[in-house]
Amino acid sequence: MHITQHTDYALRVLIYLAANTDRLVTIAEVSQRFDISRSHLMKVANQLVREGFVDGLRGKGGGLRLARPAAQIAIGAVVRRMERGMELVECFGHDSNCLLTPNCKLKGVLATALEAFLHSLDRVSLAEVLEAPQRELLYLAKHDAPHPAPRRARARAARTPPNVG
Repeated sequence: MHITQHTDYALRVLIYLAANTDRLVTIAEVSQRFDISRSHLMKVANQLVREGFVDGLRGKGGGLRLARPAAQIAIGAVVRRMERGMELVECFGHDSNCLLTPNCKLKGVLATALEAFLHSLDRVSLAEVLEAPQRELLYLAKHDAPHPAPRRARARAARTPPNVG
């Protein structure tokens, strides 16, 4: 099973929101903390809102927050809703061209394995994957200093000579 980058980012956003439940979190903040493209996170956040995992408040002073307590968000539900296709092999789809499809035993074995994978994720809540060390690393109170620039920005700054005037 391969989790797409989209789902990986969704899980990171949810974990970050779970660590910061006392305030609204901006996409720009998450982008900076995880060094992820803001445009990618916009798509992820929009889907998280549509799927009911996150509440989004627009405008000045807006941001994101969990739509329900982290203990009520199953990792398996997030993966199911964020992944575009759960087809492990071609024959899982509607347009299978495999000669073996009508009598293939492998399809059943793989379907069982996929269900076991998802069932395992269903037993774990967002709250369970966020332990104290992660919470401390990700928590940012309103009065805390901003975090260092992402790696890309630091690398760009190192290559750019200072303005001499």
